[in-house]
Amino acid sequence: MTAPPRRVTQRDIARMAGVSQATVSLVLNNRTDAEVRIAPETRDRVLRVIAETGYAADPVARRLASRFNRIIGVFTYEPAFPSGSRDFFHPFLLGIEEYAERVGCDLLLFTSAPVVDGRRRIFHHDNRLRLADGCILLGREIPGAELQRLNGDGYPYVAVGRRDDAGGPVPYVGADYASAVARLVEAALRHGHRRLTYVGMGSTAESSQDRRQGFGAAASTAESARQVSAAPGAADATLDDLLADGSTAAFVEDFATAVALEAAARRRGHTVPGDLSIVTLGDPTVPVPTDVVFTGFRIPREEMGRQSVEVLTGVIDGSAGGLQQRLLPCELVEGSTLGTPEPAVDRR
Repeated sequence: MTAPPRRVTQRDIARMAGVSQATVSLVLNNRTDAEVRIAPETRDRVLRVIAETGYAADPVARRLASRFNRIIGVFTYEPAFPSGSRDFFHPFLLGIEEYAERVGCDLLLFTSAPVVDGRRRIFHHDNRLRLADGCILLGREIPGAELQRLNGDGYPYVAVGRRDDAGGPVPYVGADYASAVARLVEAALRHGHRRLTYVGMGSTAESSQDRRQGFGAAASTAESARQVSAAPGAADATLDDLLADGSTAAFVEDFATAVALEAAARRRGHTVPGDLSIVTLGDPTVPVPTDVVFTGFRIPREEMGRQSVEVLTGVIDGSAGGLQQRLLPCELVEGSTLGTPEPAVDRR
């Protein structure tokens, strides 16, 4: 299937006309007041490129142009650019940047917030949220008290990831983890697995809740379906627990834990997926070197970033048409770590 042609942006027009993106925006908005001086030949050159490319300004950009600053804030509860998590946050930021450019908005990354109890906080003595028309919130866990205050203040925002109500419904764009996990459990059942274990990390975040809910609902017909928590760096202990229970399929919430579990099984002479199938429930949150292609799913992080800007601009300009709460489907990965279990033997 041929991919649709990429939409021409103001940045493309600026590059082809040899001017700044700000100049293109001024020409499109027909700014001719005394404070804005654009040479006639420059204006003509921009208009010529616009005509040649068939560029049409995004309708969202037109709605925002006259009434707002067209500045979108991005607040991350964890540092967005540390080496340990750059691979996880980067696609979200790519999607946010792409759609912000499409609608002619600038991004403002709030980095001055103080760290309290190991996490940044939006509200502090030098809070500068109002510099932006609205804000996108990124974080594995977002304090409900801050969402409640944002709701109470009427400040436009959108959370990336499903969030529980906090003094009112929370607008969000998230991933449909429950459905993705359920589909993987159903695949395991079709392979003949009857003793299943969900290996979590003890997190109370909504994303973890959704994964566990999807597992529990789909595994209700299994002989055994239990949920355990794995301590970081305790792959051997987790493997011992799985083998003692007779589990043949492990659904692992944390990618790094899945990698460690597979390595421990192989080191001790067990086969994956013969003796133990291992399914991952999302992308790595930290870089983890492995040659194994795990069966699991990918989170639509870039699309979540794009749609979070789309939702936020609708909240800002009043065109959203009510509360926006979107869950996007995850893409299943057919790896090599889910198969038909071998006949039961003492695998310890």
